[in-house]
Order: sequence, then C-alpha cells, then structure tokens
Amino acid sequence: MTYQQFPDRPGHQPPPPPGMYAPPPKKMSTGAKVGLGCGGAVGVFVILGVIGAALSGGGASSGTDKPDQVAAAPKREQQAKDDAKSVPVKGSSDRAKRGSAPEEKPKAPASQADRFKAFVNKNGTANEKAAIAHVTKVQGADEQNDILDSADVYTDFTGGIMGPHQSEGKLIASAFADWKDSRNGLVTIYDAKGEILSNGNF
Repeated sequence: MTYQQFPDRPGHQPPPPPGMYAPPPKKMSTGAKVGLGCGGAVGVFVILGVIGAALSGGGASSGTDKPDQVAAAPKREQQAKDDAKSVPVKGSSDRAKRGSAPEEKPKAPASQADRFKAFVNKNGTANEKAAIAHVTKVQGADEQNDILDSADVYTDFTGGIMGPHQSEGKLIASAFADWKDSRNGLVTIYDAKGEILSNGNF
C-alpha cells in the first residue's frame, strides 16, 4: 500500500488510509501542566486581592477624603500655635516690670543616688541617715526584672570590707533593701577605691 504525498503542504502528514485507526491525541507535557497550575494559582490570588480591596472599603470615595484630612491637619496645628502665642505666660508681666530676669530652667530628673538619699532621709533611722550621706553614686536600681537584679552603691568611705566602715556599708545595704524590692536582688556597696565594703539582698 502506498501513500500519497502532498507536495503543496510540507510538514503536514497525509490522512490515514481508510480502515486504520487514527493515532491517539498527544498528551500534555509536564511543563505545560505546571504552567497552567501556576497560572491558575496567580488567578486565584488576583481574585482574592480584588475581593479584599472591595471589602476593605478601598473605593473611590475614601481616596477623595484623604486630601481634605491632610489639608486640615496643618490648619489645626497653625491654629494651636497661634493660640499658644496669644496666651500670656504666667509671671511674664512681673518680669517685664523688674527687667529681663533669667527664666527658670526645668529641673533635671533626680539621679538614682539623689532618690535613694531622699528616701532614706524621709524614712530611715538616724544611723542610716548618717551613713547615706557618704553615698556618691547608685547604679542598677532602675533596671529590675525579678530574676537576677544587681545594684551598685558607691561611697566615699575607705578601707574595704576589713576597714572601719563595714558597719556603715551594712546600714546602706539595709536601707537599699527598704527602698527597692526584688525577688532575687543583690546590692553591693563599694568604697572610694572600688573595693567591696559590704553587700546584701534586696
């Protein structure tokens, strides 16, 4: 049996002879399947994004409201500044009468040592007040986590743990425990040279 050739259509296969089965259709390649799957996933994400934008109220009306709100904010700030300028400062007329007196500067926040001394001077015994007068610096009193708290108190005493001021160091440690409270705290008292004078739990 011979097949006819169709020279006017190169690359085209001739129809099968009568009585023969047609070849099965070509299967889709793996790359084509993956491409269609990824395209479908991207399509799902696009649809979800459109639905999310519609539900969140991202319509045209909300976009037009924003410029009005932004423009109104500087007006409110300027109005507040103008109001602040028009209110007279308390005591400013007194200063004008007396001449240009220097303005009082706001006080800096008290150091940990100052707060510790103020507490002991208010609540401590006479011996604690005398010992606390020698405190020069306190560190670590503000950083507490109730796991392992450590504070250092520096004094102008000399002699270290075997010196004559060990008892004052114990008084300072006791006063510190009254001031601060921790589940697991240790306060160390140092002398002027940085040697340990005393320590205690707080």
